[in-house]
Amino acid sequence: MGFSSKAAATKTPSRKARGEGHTRRDEILAAAKALFLEEGVRATTIRRIAERVGVSAPALYLYFKDKDAILIELCDRIFARLLTRLEEIEREPLPAGQRLRRMGEAYIRFGLEHPDEYRITFLEATAPEPVRFTGHRTDTSDLSRPGAKGALVFSKIVQVYEAVAKEGTRLPYPPVTCAELSFLACHGLVAALIAEPDFPWSDRETLIRGMVEASVRGVVPTL
Repeated sequence: MGFSSKAAATKTPSRKARGEGHTRRDEILAAAKALFLEEGVRATTIRRIAERVGVSAPALYLYFKDKDAILIELCDRIFARLLTRLEEIEREPLPAGQRLRRMGEAYIRFGLEHPDEYRITFLEATAPEPVRFTGHRTDTSDLSRPGAKGALVFSKIVQVYEAVAKEGTRLPYPPVTCAELSFLACHGLVAALIAEPDFPWSDRETLIRGMVEASVRGVVPTL
């Protein structure tokens, strides 16, 4: 990750110069990401993150109120990148069923292309406190709200299932439930391939396309 495993010996100033606060935030996020991967989210403390950055714990609190806030910021940044991919697919003139398949494949490929971020977001910790009880149902009207970008990504899948219904295909469950089932299927594949990269799986491309098809037809057999 390019980070030393030892804490910096010299403390840098508690505040960046005016206009440079975003640089410190980026430094904190990079240090936290490295430590989350090295030691696990639960084991990593604010003090350890501050030491890695080279500031005091009180100085770190000027930028993030707690570890959950750091974790959510990391998650929101990766979800923002995934959201860009899904919005590109949204703009393509596709039938809803085909759009659903394209989004499922994009989700799987994105997770496999960013295994570290995926591990932190989905595999290394329980949901942070601010989104623990709202999750993918978090209000998306304000994208600066913690967790809103992840919820917006999920809403894109819900919207496609709503479009499937409008095109005349009967859904066996409410659109949000259909989206949850599709997510859980695709998430399972991503998690398995990240957790066990050396396991003798079948051809990866076959697994990706097969899982997408299984997740679509498993929810809506006639689609």
